[in-house]
Parts: sequence; C-alpha cells; structure tokens
Amino acid sequence: MVRIKPLLRPQQLRTALTPTSSRPAFQPCVAATIRAASSISSSQPPMIPPPTPFVPDVQTFLTVIGRGLGQHASKFPSWEALFSLTSDQMRELGIEPPRTRRYLLQWRHKFRLGQFGVGGDLQHVEDGKADLKILEADRDAAHPHKYVVNVPAGRSVKECGLDELSRVRGFKVQGAKTIVGPYALPLKKGEGARITITEGMWEDRRGRKIDGGERRRTEVRYKKRIAERREMRERGEL
Repeated sequence: MVRIKPLLRPQQLRTALTPTSSRPAFQPCVAATIRAASSISSSQPPMIPPPTPFVPDVQTFLTVIGRGLGQHASKFPSWEALFSLTSDQMRELGIEPPRTRRYLLQWRHKFRLGQFGVGGDLQHVEDGKADLKILEADRDAAHPHKYVVNVPAGRSVKECGLDELSRVRGFKVQGAKTIVGPYALPLKKGEGARITITEGMWEDRRGRKIDGGERRRTEVRYKKRIAERREMRERGEL
C-alpha cells in the first residue's frame, strides 16, 4: 500500500480552515514601537527653567558654577539658548574641552530640578547682593528661637511684612547676633550679613591628583625612586 504525503501539515491545515475574523489582529513590532516613542520624546523641546532672583541671566549662571565658564557668556545669545543648545552645538561655539561641556550640561540639569547652590533660594537680590537678617520667634521669651531670613536691601526685619521675609538654607545664628554660613560677610554694627555673587561659589571642586592619579601612580612613583637613586649615586651616597 502506498502512503500519500499530505500537502499541508495539521497545524497549517487548522490555520487555513480558521475563519479570518477569529485570527489575531496584526501586532506591530515591540522594538519598532519603542523606537517610535523614543523619537517622539527626543523631538520635544527641552524645558527652559525660569531665572531666579539670585541667578537672573546667563552671565551670573556661568559665573557661579565656575571652572572659567564665565568667559563664554557672550556665546549664548539668550537664557533659552543656554538651556537648549546641545553639546555638539556648544563645541561649534568653541566651548572646550569636552569635560567643560559635560560640567555645564550637569549644572543645567540640576538647575532644571531646582537643585541650587548656596544662595539659590534668595528672593531679594540687588546688583548681585543679598542681605540676611535675624528673625526672633516669640514663642519662648526666655529662649527665643532665631532664624536667618532674606530681606529687601536697606530694610530691617521690623520694617518688613511676613510675606517679605524668606528663610534661607545653609545659614544659622551663632551667639547673640552673628550669622554664619558660606560667603556670608558681616555688616557694620552687627546688623546682619550680606552675600555677594562670587566666581565659582557653586563650583563642584575636582579632586587633586597625587602622583598622577590612581592609574599612573605606580609608574610615577617608580620613576621618582629611580631619579632619587641616580641623584644619590652622583653625590656618592650609594
């Protein structure tokens, strides 16, 4: 008896006989969907954070983050350009080396998130200067609690309403009437303190390499020992 080989396999036969209405609809490739979503999100314009009273313009922002970026302020025509240009575009403007661009991009991201350096929460600033005064709480007359607040220039705490006083982070009262904190210089007659915008006051300090850093330390120290022994032989000490 001769066995005839079927033209279709059982699985193919069931698929061919299944009504088209019950077949699953076409599902797009997952990878293609992810790529499409990524392209849509990347095409969205970057968020431009509003300036703050302490950092109102491009020059001030580049000055406080330090590392010599203040010299590039003229290369950014506006605040929007500062927060929208890409690394490649900044390279075309002559902002070098690459680590400087990376540092600027990091600080742009921090500023968008509201992660400021010292003085970033100040509300009353004039000509790059802000006055700090001491506010005493009246809850306990015997042991009043003292707070450091930012007030408009040339005014005392008593002359300001509560809506004009803003607490300042990173500063405290030491002793009777001394305000201590980074970049806080005392005013005359102990009337408070003043903060002035300074080059690099927000700068992330880089570590100092010792003997060439971790990667070259062994090599550098080996060469130093050879040089020291050579000098000792020349002096006749070996």
